[in-house]
Amino acid sequence: MKNLLPELITLPKIEDPRGNLTFIEEENHIPFKIKRVYWVYDVPGGQTRGGHAFKEQQELIVALSGSFDVLVNHGNGTQRIHLNRSYFGLYVPNGLWRHMDNFSTNSVGMMLSSTFYDEMDYIRDFDEFLKFRQNH
Repeated sequence: MKNLLPELITLPKIEDPRGNLTFIEEENHIPFKIKRVYWVYDVPGGQTRGGHAFKEQQELIVALSGSFDVLVNHGNGTQRIHLNRSYFGLYVPNGLWRHMDNFSTNSVGMMLSSTFYDEMDYIRDFDEFLKFRQNH
């Protein structure tokens, strides 16, 4: 398996006194076609979201409002990335374990996915994830 690491992507930001605008174009700003969009919100204090890896799915994670941390593990170490600006997106390649924590009040996290939802794509057990990494 390729040892791809997460990458923080600066998205276009059009500044305007009436309010700023940011956009994402598939296969331009991100290296995949968007098949699904979902978001996480109203996360109670101290809670964690995620806690899994994807065999095939790639994703871009954006903090649309507020802030949170994304912890990404590639099998031999964890990287913590703090997201707090809506013009930054964290690209997470497939085959990496990730979870999110440290959510601020009223934060909203949006995920752009390269695949449709498929429960079989998820690896939800960390030991299983480590075996997957060794075999691919």
